[in-house]
Amino acid sequence: MDSLIIAAARALASGDALGALNSIALRDDPPALALRGIAMAQLGDLIRAKTLLRRAARAFGPQEAVARARCVVAEAEIALVSRDLNWPLTALGAAHDTLQRHGDLANAAHARYIAIRRLLLIGRLDQAERLIEDFDPALLPTASRAAYELTIAGIAIRRLRTGSARAALARAEYAARQARIASLAAEVESATRVLDTPAARLIAHGKVRILRLDDIEALLGSKALVIDACRHVVCHGGKVISLKTRPILFALARALAEAWPSDVSRAALLACAFRAKHTDESHRARLRVAIGRLRRALGAVANIDATPNGFALVPSRARDVAVLAPPTDEAHATVLALLADGEAWSSSALALALGASQRTVQRALDGLAADGKVQAIGRGRSRRWMMPPVPGFPTTLLLPAALPGG
Repeated sequence: MDSLIIAAARALASGDALGALNSIALRDDPPALALRGIAMAQLGDLIRAKTLLRRAARAFGPQEAVARARCVVAEAEIALVSRDLNWPLTALGAAHDTLQRHGDLANAAHARYIAIRRLLLIGRLDQAERLIEDFDPALLPTASRAAYELTIAGIAIRRLRTGSARAALARAEYAARQARIASLAAEVESATRVLDTPAARLIAHGKVRILRLDDIEALLGSKALVIDACRHVVCHGGKVISLKTRPILFALARALAEAWPSDVSRAALLACAFRAKHTDESHRARLRVAIGRLRRALGAVANIDATPNGFALVPSRARDVAVLAPPTDEAHATVLALLADGEAWSSSALALALGASQRTVQRALDGLAADGKVQAIGRGRSRRWMMPPVPGFPTTLLLPAALPGG
């Protein structure tokens, strides 16, 4: 390998994309094409970067399997950054195996790290943690170790393990200082601020209080019965009852919890669950059926008693009842939570991350675009959606993940 290629590779490792291009900008041999692609990715021209990497992969001969696998890994990272979450993972897995087999352990580790980051992004935390179990971050270069620790912190934050998150962020800050890459240090600083950002509202006894992540962790670990409107689940004593696919039952549970220990009138419950302004016997029958279903769903943690006025929530063992609500009542807050990372997302990637249909996500995007809260870039299949990062936008509890015990 000649001196210019080595100089360009070292420049890229230190985050100096322009310095790398100064060495190889006019060259079209396969190693130079690959390094130019990585440089363009660091400069933000992802389309050009992808084209260069594919040219390099085609140009490497059949005896250069390691070089081709490195190009595949680089393209996978570009797909991740550009939120192309449907990028074929089989190619990344094959590249990882090739690199591992040929002893390129550092790049094999990087391929595994990219797979972990993708799983985190779409909320597959169990799968991400399984990949981490036999992963050795010491094989990664310093800059990638900082990014790896950010991924560990991201998993801990979504699991609401704030102590583990702070420890991972401290390790990420140390690695970022060693790497001396300003953009990486800024990313670590931004992630650290999440822990001190208002993340939810606590509604209890008619009062509302703003909570941070460590407050939420303490609440979910307490003896209180928590109706979590961020995830649409009911939590108590390690039990998690999901009502995500049963919106009427969750609306009734939240209304009863917000009124606890008082009861809620039948008229108020009808208006809350069915949005019925004028009720008749059919509405009252639907309410009785829904209350019966809610009793069965919450049987392990609470009962619902009929009162002369309506219904009341009666916890089985909990000493208190609280509602954990999103910090904002913004419509389509989960979509905004993903877009708040400042990256450009396709509607298909958003649908994959949220576990929703692409049509549902597209309707949400159209509504947000009409209100001027998001903007579209490009046309057709290349269209991407983004919003300017909003300082302090509370995203953590709205991101896709299972709560502890789920």
